[in-house]
Amino acid sequence: MSLRVLALRVLAPFAAGYFLSYLYRTVNAVLAPMISKAVPLDAGDLGLMTGVYFLAFGSFQLPLGILLDRFGPRRVEAALLLFAAAGSAAFSVAQSAETLIIGRALVGLGVSACLMAALKANVQFFPPAKLPLFNGIILSAGGLGAVAATAPVQAALAFVDWRTIFVVLAFLTVAAAVNLFLVVPDRHGSAVPESLPQQLAEVGRIYRDRRFWRLLPVGVVSQAAFMAIQGLWAGPWLRDVAGLPADGVATGLTAMAAGMAAGFLGWGVIAERAGRVGIDPARVLGGGLALFLICQALMMAGLGAAPMVLAVVYGFSGASSTLCYVVATRGFSPHLAGRATTSLNLGMFMGAFLMQWGLGAVIGMWPKSEIGWPAEAFTIAFAVPAVLLAASMVWALPLLRKPA
Repeated sequence: MSLRVLALRVLAPFAAGYFLSYLYRTVNAVLAPMISKAVPLDAGDLGLMTGVYFLAFGSFQLPLGILLDRFGPRRVEAALLLFAAAGSAAFSVAQSAETLIIGRALVGLGVSACLMAALKANVQFFPPAKLPLFNGIILSAGGLGAVAATAPVQAALAFVDWRTIFVVLAFLTVAAAVNLFLVVPDRHGSAVPESLPQQLAEVGRIYRDRRFWRLLPVGVVSQAAFMAIQGLWAGPWLRDVAGLPADGVATGLTAMAAGMAAGFLGWGVIAERAGRVGIDPARVLGGGLALFLICQALMMAGLGAAPMVLAVVYGFSGASSTLCYVVATRGFSPHLAGRATTSLNLGMFMGAFLMQWGLGAVIGMWPKSEIGWPAEAFTIAFAVPAVLLAASMVWALPLLRKPA
């Protein structure tokens, strides 16, 4: 089978799954105002409803690593996507906050394999020299999903309501699951011949690694801040602090998602080129996170004079946190790479849940007027991830300074 045909049969189905994963992750930033009008939600409810996606997603990461090793990415992701479709269907008929939360949790569980399964499939089917490019394509598909969740969704609302959008997403998710199961070939002999106790013992080895613990806090905080704000609170910030109308907010979110999509490929290229001259990916990660921290501080300070520029740079710099996956696997043998990334993912998505819910709780301390929340609510709330990111970068300095 030629590389081109193999790419179509493997890369395209998994890219479609990750496209949907990021669309689900981001779509509430646009739909939240409509959902809040149809189902009474305060800021805390909104943060919990959106953030429970990360809780369900993150909680499944350790079992996911074991399932991927035992049953392969094709079967695992196809089965899990059916849970996401069920969650989207529940969302479409929800009349209470509780149903929205359950639906969102099902979606989080259902898309929890979309990136890890794709990365594992790439390792199984493609030569190592092609992995940076193909991994970047998968990540960029997620960025395109984030773009699709912004201005295109806003435009679709002129013709359908938010409930219909979730019905369509449910059908698309079932189609993606069927496509994965029927189109992706099996790679026989790819499963790791280890017993379950052996697999669990290897996970314990990862959590005993000192280098992993240097990386974990900065990975958790950077991804949690980025996912919580880009996935929900960037929209209210653009409206309430930058003063943009609804169409402007959608454009700003699109700009942020486009910057993120460019960053997914861009940071991979930068890291690869830097490696040629002896610069370790950890140092590239440190530079990207420094730029991200500056953007975070600008948003915290309420500097919304050039919101589109800030949105693009925020999205691009926030994407640098995905280099944590590369850094995480460098200290372990190849057969542990999947479990190393899912172990890191566990912390990242649990952190994203707490960050998204926590930011909502802080912002909700200020009363919401007809035009939104006051700017000082975002200043106090956004100070939390900014301070935590700065502290975690200091903790990770021995790792981020490491030469190649």
